[in-house]
Amino acid sequence: MLRTIESEKIKVVIDEKGAQLASLKLQNDDTEYLWQGDPKYWADRAILLFPICGRLIEGRYTYEGKSYDMTIHGFIRRADMAVSAMTKDCLRLTFSFNEETLKEYPFRFLYEITFRAQGNTLHTQIEVTNLDQVPLPFAVGGHPGFNVPLESGLSFEDYQLTFSEVKPVKKLILTDTCFMTPEKEAFPLEGGTTYRLHHSMFDNDAIFITDMADTVTLKSEKGTRAVTVSYPNTPYLGFWHKPKSDAPYICIEPWHGLPSDDGVVDDLATKHDMVRLPAGMHWNCEFSITLQ
Repeated sequence: MLRTIESEKIKVVIDEKGAQLASLKLQNDDTEYLWQGDPKYWADRAILLFPICGRLIEGRYTYEGKSYDMTIHGFIRRADMAVSAMTKDCLRLTFSFNEETLKEYPFRFLYEITFRAQGNTLHTQIEVTNLDQVPLPFAVGGHPGFNVPLESGLSFEDYQLTFSEVKPVKKLILTDTCFMTPEKEAFPLEGGTTYRLHHSMFDNDAIFITDMADTVTLKSEKGTRAVTVSYPNTPYLGFWHKPKSDAPYICIEPWHGLPSDDGVVDDLATKHDMVRLPAGMHWNCEFSITLQ
């Protein structure tokens, strides 16, 4: 079921299935900022990732001597969420462990996501509660796609990603199959802040960086519309569209977690870049999307 929240400046449509965004628009303006899921390129729009980010080697992991299967990005993106609170400008959706999740993820948890429209910004907060008696290992991520171009007469190559401040950004080196290596390299930016888009940047699949500024803006110097994504205290940021294509969108992905190391079937008790939440405790993160 689709739910709509709005402020005086933006209107947001959210699907209860996976808590996936379905539409992002300014009020009194029919321009759609959110990618609309053309299966030719990518059928989704803005999936959420939990309890893993990315791929597992052989599509599985181990925990306490048992092997568990899990598909890319985990199961929250296909979960039937429940509405726990809703007002004109705010929606909270929740999902708790059940018999099916325990078959692929043997932990008891509560996942809550709150969307709030304020001015021309959509704020998103994710909270995870450990309902188990053991530490809860998990990763969380966002995967929203945005239309590029956002205005007629412009092209994908007219757009750029501009960070809010100069930082010593590093690019993570992945294999051709999108698994991690221990390598990193400098990620040069024009003026220390800007990366110009071109379709071939995704010929080897996604780009992931770290040590970056906590805000990035997708915009064109030839246009007036822009999208700004803020992700405080987020260790990794990804950019993606369908590899080796002319896909008219880009995903901007704040991640608290990473795929498996190349060639390693992870033990979830020791997998790196996971949150490990003590029994009975809460953990949260947030990111925001501002439309211009």
